[in-house]
Amino acid sequence: MAKVLITPRSFAKYNKEEIVQLFEEADIEPIFNETGTIYTEEKLIESVSDVDGIIVGVDPITENVINNAPKLKTIAKYGVGIDNINVELAKEKDITITRTIGANASAVADYDFALLMAVARRVVEINNAAKEKIDWSKKMALDIYGKKIGILGLGATGRETVKRAQGFAMDIYGYDIYEDKDYIKENNIHFTQDLTTIFKECDFISIHIPLTEDTHYLINKDLFAIAKPNLVLTNTARGGIINEKDLYEALANKQIFGAGIDAFEQEPLEDSPLLGLENLIIGTHTAASSVGASEQMTFQATQNVISEIQR
Repeated sequence: MAKVLITPRSFAKYNKEEIVQLFEEADIEPIFNETGTIYTEEKLIESVSDVDGIIVGVDPITENVINNAPKLKTIAKYGVGIDNINVELAKEKDITITRTIGANASAVADYDFALLMAVARRVVEINNAAKEKIDWSKKMALDIYGKKIGILGLGATGRETVKRAQGFAMDIYGYDIYEDKDYIKENNIHFTQDLTTIFKECDFISIHIPLTEDTHYLINKDLFAIAKPNLVLTNTARGGIINEKDLYEALANKQIFGAGIDAFEQEPLEDSPLLGLENLIIGTHTAASSVGASEQMTFQATQNVISEIQR
């Protein structure tokens, strides 16, 4: 019987009976994560010696992990980003990699827009002041309706964010390495591949691009220097796209109004000066954590891994 190691803690949380049945019908034994934490490299090495497939979240599928998995045929990403997987080595060993494209796009866009609104309207700051200091003063905040938004990355999640921005009658700027002219025209998007234009023009900027060598520290002090002082920046994509030292300086010195960040270079975020900023709302890499997204990603990743093992 083939075996599949499953590392995401939310996997099959809401549809486990259905998923277990799919594995049983495929004659595959699922091995669920019972640790309650993200797997370390060491824990993965201990766990992969006899598995045919891995369904992985953000756990590190490194060179050492892959080299200690002699039977491994396929890696199914529970999500989209694959920067935690040694893709080159997987290719060399003919290990296939699949992703759950689109399964969590709506949930991530919801959370991204929730961050955007919470930062702009100072929701967390007002809540904390009211509860901790009995401060009932009125705190002036930013308008959202009809403002300019720059959406970096017009893939599945970026396009879901476009829909939400349209609901607020926002003037939408789009950035992507690929120009889909029909989509851009249909949605009245100001398309540019020049980030300086977006940072100079937009009141809100929402990040939905992958972390690659080209996008590492793509957002840095040079762009913050030309940004509007009322800029609200959100990132529900990947840590490492924003230079966090530069972000801290921009927020602490009020170069920009605020930020909502759900992904960091090192997670959990510990001993970081970012933790002390009132104009930063921090997420725990949780944008995709909704019931619907979990069900969809679970089902899609299960289908992907079964299909690849049975090929």
